[in-house]
Amino acid sequence: MKRSLMAALANNPLISEMSLGSGTEMNATRWRIEILSGLTVALALVPEAVAFAFVAGVHPLVGLYAAFIVGLITALIGGRPGMISGATGALAVVMVALVAQHGVEYLFATVVLMGILQIISGVLKLGKFIRLVPHPVMLGFVNGLAIVIFLAQLSQFQVPGSADAAGHGMANGEWMTGWPLAIMLGLTVLTMAIIWATPKLTNAIPAPLAGIGIVAILVIVFGIDVPRVGDLASIEGGLPAFHIPMVPLNYETFLIILPYALILAAIGLIESLLTLNLVGEIVNKRGGASQECIAQGVANTVTGFFGGMGGCAMIGQSMINVKSGGRTRIAGIAAALFLLAFIVVAAPLIEQIPLAALVGVMFMVVIGTFAWNSFNVMRRVPRIDAFVIILVTVTTVMYDLAIAVVVGVIVSALAYAWQNATRINAKTYVTPEGAKVYQVQGPLFFGSAEGFSEMFTPADDPSLVVVDFADSRVADQSALQAIEALAEKYESFGKSVQLRHLSRDCHQLLTKAGQLIIDSDDDPDYEIAVDYSVQTGILAGGH
Repeated sequence: MKRSLMAALANNPLISEMSLGSGTEMNATRWRIEILSGLTVALALVPEAVAFAFVAGVHPLVGLYAAFIVGLITALIGGRPGMISGATGALAVVMVALVAQHGVEYLFATVVLMGILQIISGVLKLGKFIRLVPHPVMLGFVNGLAIVIFLAQLSQFQVPGSADAAGHGMANGEWMTGWPLAIMLGLTVLTMAIIWATPKLTNAIPAPLAGIGIVAILVIVFGIDVPRVGDLASIEGGLPAFHIPMVPLNYETFLIILPYALILAAIGLIESLLTLNLVGEIVNKRGGASQECIAQGVANTVTGFFGGMGGCAMIGQSMINVKSGGRTRIAGIAAALFLLAFIVVAAPLIEQIPLAALVGVMFMVVIGTFAWNSFNVMRRVPRIDAFVIILVTVTTVMYDLAIAVVVGVIVSALAYAWQNATRINAKTYVTPEGAKVYQVQGPLFFGSAEGFSEMFTPADDPSLVVVDFADSRVADQSALQAIEALAEKYESFGKSVQLRHLSRDCHQLLTKAGQLIIDSDDDPDYEIAVDYSVQTGILAGGH
């Protein structure tokens, strides 16, 4: 009967579509792997969501509801089956100032606006620009987040403090010592050992779930006194209810929430798209960036109307999922539904799980996520790429992901521009007729425009000069302006200059030098992407 149920579900059009979206054939074994993987992820989501809610200064259920709603919607319509989304620390650290100054209702309104901005980004297909992130930045991103995940677990080795008026327990800032620390470390190491050994013995159950289950049974059966999930906070609650944010609907409110919404939307999309690429490399899938932007936007918009703090893709939980065998949307859906079940009916049981088991799982995620080969890579790649890897890693740890990625992309772009700026040169020769030919080599753009001008000697050149661009490429308006200036300089000396092998769009954009172009059948076809206007003989534009 169980197999019949599996077959019926597999033939369901919606389920079939979700399965085919991952390219994985669904059968009883695959269903078991996906559901158990989802259960493992859900167990790891609980302390993360609670901790991030504390960081943002909101009730734990606000974080848990966000993890459920964002996780469910992105699992259903996201751009990469196998990815897990939920409440994240990268967003929580931005939210805390808003909640402290204006209250949680403004947070809900901000999350709604954040989602709308992300939907707009998806509709405009802005997600494609994630391809501009260089590989050294990706390595730095992965390493930085691995370190952040590791550091986030260290708070579990602090002595739990007393509960506040709402029943929320927090670490009091003092580190464990003596036997409590030894037991906590021992259980953490035991969990890691079980996760390492399980795949060597059986594939019937995801290794992280085996680690959590065995250690939890040991702690509960033998009554070992260690911090448990319930020591963080009670996760018991009901179903999330529809709730319109109680804020004034006026321009002043918009001005308050807009800056936060922009930052949250940017951070959420950057982390989600980078995670999408990382998971894509593991499961050998590409694309889906715009779809993921829309999914994240829809998820956050809905979350804001159901009392959630919003979220984005979670690299740690995504790694747990794919390493546990999760490859389809089923695992993400199962994780969200298990999490809701924990909140509504199974809170007393889940609160008994020792934090050491979950810490062990996350430590194994850190080990599996960190790009250990980057140490060898940094010895072989150019120094600037090695510098970018280190820079992005450190910035991710010290500040946040969005700043780290932006800084890494800017440094990489400047390095690339400088390298290409120094490539401009020219070979020269004199024709039998006495004309001097400059064969320009290397890209001509804003970075190399000055070097291009310095290659020519108008005062010493003969009366006819030919500038050949067959081995060059005119890239932007600065390059066009440099050509115009060169033509004017030769004209001031009463000498003639001819321009060869320029593309048709250069013909149109060059004003004063346009009549100097010599047409040829082998002129290049590339186009300069500029918006331009010609006023009083001056060319204006931008690449």
